[in-house]
Amino acid sequence: MIRAGRDADFSAKHEAFDFQQAAVEKIVRLPYGAIFHEQGLGKTKMALDLTLRWISSGVLDSVIIVTKKHLIENWRDETLAHTYVHPRVLSQDRAANFRAVNSPARIYLAHYEVFSSERARFALFLRTRRVGIILDEAQKIKNPASAVTQALFSLREGFVRRVVLTGTPIPNRPFDVWALAYFLDGGQALGTDFKAFKESVDLDASVNHDSERRGRFEEALERIWHVLEPFSTRETKASSGLNLPPKQERIVEVDLEHRQREIYDRTRDDLRSVVVRDGMPRLDEAEDLLKRLLRLVQYASNPAVVDDSYEAVPGKYGALEDEVHAAVDRGEKIIVWTGFVRNVEWLARELQPFGVVRHHGEMSTAERSAAIWSFKHETSMRVLVATPASAKEGLTLTVANNAVFFDRSFSLDDYLQAQDRIHRISQTRPCTIVNLVARDTIDEWVDSLVSAKRLAAALAQGDISREAFAAEMSYGFDEVLRRVLA
Repeated sequence: MIRAGRDADFSAKHEAFDFQQAAVEKIVRLPYGAIFHEQGLGKTKMALDLTLRWISSGVLDSVIIVTKKHLIENWRDETLAHTYVHPRVLSQDRAANFRAVNSPARIYLAHYEVFSSERARFALFLRTRRVGIILDEAQKIKNPASAVTQALFSLREGFVRRVVLTGTPIPNRPFDVWALAYFLDGGQALGTDFKAFKESVDLDASVNHDSERRGRFEEALERIWHVLEPFSTRETKASSGLNLPPKQERIVEVDLEHRQREIYDRTRDDLRSVVVRDGMPRLDEAEDLLKRLLRLVQYASNPAVVDDSYEAVPGKYGALEDEVHAAVDRGEKIIVWTGFVRNVEWLARELQPFGVVRHHGEMSTAERSAAIWSFKHETSMRVLVATPASAKEGLTLTVANNAVFFDRSFSLDDYLQAQDRIHRISQTRPCTIVNLVARDTIDEWVDSLVSAKRLAAALAQGDISREAFAAEMSYGFDEVLRRVLA
């Protein structure tokens, strides 16, 4: 056991909002719990307040906060901003880890991959100290077969307290929540059989054609929150009482440029017989199929992403330029999201007269940090062009109140996380989210699929009633796919 020094200060530097305090009070005495508050509601603050309460009361000696590798520095900054405790970092440096776990540190920061490489060290550490663990962006462990998830499963019982944090407990499909729950309770809430759970809540096209299957699916979705609620807390921006400025989402439809349409149609025709079998798209069973559909997304966005011979201006650019002009004319900043690095580079060049910074995974950490600083602090930098993969997590970008999705992936998590960089605590202006959708293309299917995933997640997370779900839900995304491939 570690004994606190005479001058140790485990108080919080800042007061919590009422909804944050309520979440801490619900979780602090439980052996395990989940904070599923929507993005932008300050889960970092709640996690650190939990940590301080556990340590100051003597329940725990130390807490390990686990996050994604690129968010370690953000957590270090947040820990110093909200507490008087200096955290120690656990990394792939085994010698440094040895020194860290043999120190009297109270808060450790670690990225997920450390648990695969240092599983034995963690197992020993948990036998020598009362340790709690908080998994940030816990959807990282959604795949129960991954090495990281298996390592955490094997260590779970050694942690005196276990908490998962994520604003998207269902980042893509309803069965994504199973591994998070299993890490907490060993299968008490959602069972020990992942395959059986997946089959019961899988959002596939068959639900649209079988009313009995649809009824079982909706019942299973509704049950998820019923069994998770005793050890979970969930607030949305609407329910938190924060009175954040309103957020408006709208779709702007565009036509493909002439040569872009020729390229797109040729690729679509080549894929048609492959994508649809027996009148039913087989999406989750074939990774290669998703790659083929992604190629259509690329052509609907900008063929130059994959075809160096394409030199025309793609159809979406004019609509994007209109949105950027309008935001800048209002004296506001804007984020442009695209899933493709080559698009980031191209758009940054085209939009340069407005004052542009870019952010993607092929840039160094220092370059990305400098870009974010410039966007936040330099009035002349009015546009950020970024990929969700590099910038959807860990950043507060409320200096902007406009976002345009030049293209979207099939991932619900990418969409929700990215747009909520601007619609979160500290935002004071109404926010506008614009989705550019090319007519008669795969974009229409992506929009219908993401909308269906969003509603399924809302029911499973307790955000809406089953009646509201039934009133809004459309299972016709497979029919949309057939139509755009016809």
